Amino acid sequence: MTATVHDLRPAAPKPSLQPLLTLVAPGLNAVNRVILDRMQSEVALIPELAGHLIAGGGKRLRPMLTLACAAALDYAGTRHHKLAAAVEFIHTATLLHDDVVDGSDLRRGRATANTLWGNAPSVLVGDFLFSRAFELMVEDGSLKVLKVLSHASAVIAEGEVAQLTAQRVVETNEEQYLQIIQAKTAALFAAACQISAVVAERDEKAEAAMEAYGRNLGIAFQLVDDAIDYVSDAATMGKDSGDDFRDGKVTLPVILAYARGDAVARRFWERAMQGKANGEAELAEAGERLQATGAIADTMARARLYGSRAIDGLALLPQTAAKAALIETVEFAIQRAY
Repeated sequence: MTATVHDLRPAAPKPSLQPLLTLVAPGLNAVNRVILDRMQSEVALIPELAGHLIAGGGKRLRPMLTLACAAALDYAGTRHHKLAAAVEFIHTATLLHDDVVDGSDLRRGRATANTLWGNAPSVLVGDFLFSRAFELMVEDGSLKVLKVLSHASAVIAEGEVAQLTAQRVVETNEEQYLQIIQAKTAALFAAACQISAVVAERDEKAEAAMEAYGRNLGIAFQLVDDAIDYVSDAATMGKDSGDDFRDGKVTLPVILAYARGDAVARRFWERAMQGKANGEAELAEAGERLQATGAIADTMARARLYGSRAIDGLALLPQTAAKAALIETVEFAIQRAY
């Protein structure tokens, strides 16, 4: 059988973070130096515990976005190095607190800090990192930067509390879910990007564009996370597969499957989210129900929608390597599910 032209066409390469990493490499080295310097303390447990998570294989995605957005706006200074470190400290602090709240055993494929050192040290070191972040903001001297990042910190905390109150409440609707992930995840993505426009001294239109890019990317990122919790494995995810299911987190796949299910299906989800039937057999059944109702596919479709909105936010930027890297970052965030 003769091969068609289509058969001979090379497959398109999968989206990668490599363009982003290449773009920000020099700046990220400077950011890492700030992080290592500012996580030090005379109290030995603080750098030991903080270093376990900070050096634990995270992509540094949020600080990289700060650097990349600054490059896309043609900013040539260095103020954003300390601010990118502040963003990473805020993120790391929330992870330490989240793992305590969730009782998580794995983070990025390694034992969580709360598993190794206990809950109290993890919470307190998280508080220390929050404080370091605010020191870095104050040193920058911009009230606007301080306003953006401090507001994001407050919104993240609100989102975490909202998620806690929605836990095991299977009647949570899609609008409530989106409000939660906009707060707990997207707010820091948005702030990380917006502050680049502030330090670059660009107008409010540019600030709004960078904020929209980060916010929509953050929503897409979380939607994908919530989908792959049911279809991936610990090696790929860096956490236990099915953690959300076992914790009774009512994420969008569950919301969609519950809404589309009959009485038997709804009873299954009610018992599972309440922790009455959430073992390995039930996790497998949950995956089957999510696939059968199209809940995973539709969650991913929504992720692609928000990804498109993120890319649309970059419309005012000229076509540069920095813009291309930001676009491919969105594509990578969505494609990592496959």
